[in-house]
Amino acid sequence: MNSKSVAHASLIQASVYAFVALMALLVVTASEVLLVVFGGILLAILFHGIGAWIHRKTGLNQTVALAIGLLLPLSIMVVGGWLIAPDIGDQASKLADRLPRAAEKLQEQLMQYPWISSLSESTRQLRELVPDGSSIAQYLGSFFSSTFGGLGNLLFALVVGVFLAFSPALYVNGLLQLVPTARQARARAVLGATAATLRNWLIAKLAAMAVIGLLTTVGLAVLGIDLALVLGIIAALLSFIPNFGPILSVIPAALIALVVGPDKALHVLALYAAIQAVESYALTPFLQKRLVQMPPALLLTMQVLFGVLAGVLGVIMATPLTAAGMVMIRMWYVEDLLHKHPANIDTDDTHH
Repeated sequence: MNSKSVAHASLIQASVYAFVALMALLVVTASEVLLVVFGGILLAILFHGIGAWIHRKTGLNQTVALAIGLLLPLSIMVVGGWLIAPDIGDQASKLADRLPRAAEKLQEQLMQYPWISSLSESTRQLRELVPDGSSIAQYLGSFFSSTFGGLGNLLFALVVGVFLAFSPALYVNGLLQLVPTARQARARAVLGATAATLRNWLIAKLAAMAVIGLLTTVGLAVLGIDLALVLGIIAALLSFIPNFGPILSVIPAALIALVVGPDKALHVLALYAAIQAVESYALTPFLQKRLVQMPPALLLTMQVLFGVLAGVLGVIMATPLTAAGMVMIRMWYVEDLLHKHPANIDTDDTHH
């Protein structure tokens, strides 16, 4: 190989390394934007899936069916929000007012125990763990504002989702141009399988969220908690986040119930535990065909990693990103590179 060829090969190699480094830097610095775009992809998959179902069932033109698939969920959200918006606003305002009193009530209850009081007075670390009521309320308020805020990000994701839903072939074909011609068919199959997995997972997750929100609202209303609606909505939205969501959703409900009395708080904790049991042992098995099987330790690790990288948004998107990654690793690495079929792997494991 002459010196010119060596220089050309070295230039290509250096360009590849520079491109990989640039992409890694882009992922780190623009992680929030990329996650919002991924949220738009999820919405596009949902809209396109609804439109495809309407097309199959009615025989309508694909564009018309897709428009219905887009407008139908948005119309339901708008009409539902218009009907319950006054109640949600009123209850959210009451929740913000009552959280400081509830936090102070919790501190008073804890300080009744001598060992907690003595430790609180003797160590600064424990005083930081048991701050005053306003600090607890401020922390909770900042968390929930970041969780339910970001309307700009939501609007951006919605716009991306609409564009992707109406012309997915344009973007898929453009992406496939980066793949060698001989591998484009396989890459298209992997992208299709990933989209199908995310669509099934998202439909199952939305159904589970609706059930959890309904059970929480009804249960709290039966227990006499007057902010049942907004607390039920919080429980439904946070159930999108495995592991952390159910724990976070019970905090405001337990604090509000504590104002009424310790017994009422215990009843609320029992209610949330029962709802989680229903989700784990009844709802999840019912939706098992649509839900993606993810090892709990892997999912928790990915949530922590994405949380460190992109904050709350990273924790929210960790589950669908992990689901998509598992499909790609299974098809591209396990099947194509290792030449193993998942069914064979399961069979071998059962024999051992």
